[in-house]
Amino acid sequence: MLAEIPECAFSTLRTELRLTDGNLNRHVQVLVDAGLVTLNKGYEGNRPRTWVGLTRDGRRALRAELSTLEQLTARLKAANLDDS
Repeated sequence: MLAEIPECAFSTLRTELRLTDGNLNRHVQVLVDAGLVTLNKGYEGNRPRTWVGLTRDGRRALRAELSTLEQLTARLKAANLDDS
């Protein structure tokens, strides 16, 4: 989701990932500390909102992770085909 848009509302991430506020907050804080995401706080109307966005390093890390997962998936598919 974050790779597709500049920022995402914390509440949207929480809903999509099916996490509690506290659990998501902890995960996000680890990513902020690592420089992979940013937090922007503000208001939408009169309601306080927090938006989460990927940094340049975060996008690189996500691409690397996806590439690794794709390679692993390909190896597992090939291994399962050979076992038949």
